[in-house]
Amino acid sequence: ENQLGVKDLAKLVRPGDFFDFTRHRPTSFVSAGRRRMTIPNTYVTYSKQQSGNDFIFLRLLEPHHHGEEYVESILELMQKFGVKRYTIVGSMHDFVPHTRPLTVTGEAIGNITSKHLVENGINSIEYRGPTSICFLISQKAPDMGMEVMSLIAHLPQYTQMQEDFNGAVRLMRILSSIYGIPIDQSIENNAQRQMEQINIALENNPQLKSVVKQLENLYDNRSENIEDQPTTELSPEVEKFLAEMDRRFREDTQ
Repeated sequence: ENQLGVKDLAKLVRPGDFFDFTRHRPTSFVSAGRRRMTIPNTYVTYSKQQSGNDFIFLRLLEPHHHGEEYVESILELMQKFGVKRYTIVGSMHDFVPHTRPLTVTGEAIGNITSKHLVENGINSIEYRGPTSICFLISQKAPDMGMEVMSLIAHLPQYTQMQEDFNGAVRLMRILSSIYGIPIDQSIENNAQRQMEQINIALENNPQLKSVVKQLENLYDNRSENIEDQPTTELSPEVEKFLAEMDRRFREDTQ
């Protein structure tokens, strides 16, 4: 958005109709000597280009109430502005090492979008389980004549940072390849510093070094796709360690 000079288009008038503010917390801050507060919302921005594609950006939050109405509102907005392609960009934590190129999985509906995934080495999504009601948008959009594409970066579960710049850079490079969007150099610089900090923490944590080594073996085994050899499995100790980290992360975000 920063690279394209976006402008504000819309936001929810009453975000509390959809969001539980005990889960999506308002933020308090001081500006010009006065205490102020921002309320979580869904923001829509746009960017018109002199040539090529115009863009509409949707910063969606998971609705806690009236999910179907939320989804229908997004679909109506996209239809009103003649959206041709709906692209989901996001991330999830996974059993992957930070020492290897981040895996990106995705799905596509449409010949051109399918070609984009192949050209960028995007693997098909294999996840099965609970998901967001917002993914209903991607199921209904093709019925309105829109192409659909999703790009999900898989981030190391043991890092779980508020902002993962390495994941952002990985996704931005793919988007740059598809849409010609320039990559923000500051994000790349932050990603490099973040990687250095992770490596320093790794050197001081023998248990974590063991975890990363096993995750590297698992990653390499998947990448080679050798059918004649058994799939590398994580040791019970590593699985217990990662499960405990996941439990703490979920408690911190509730």
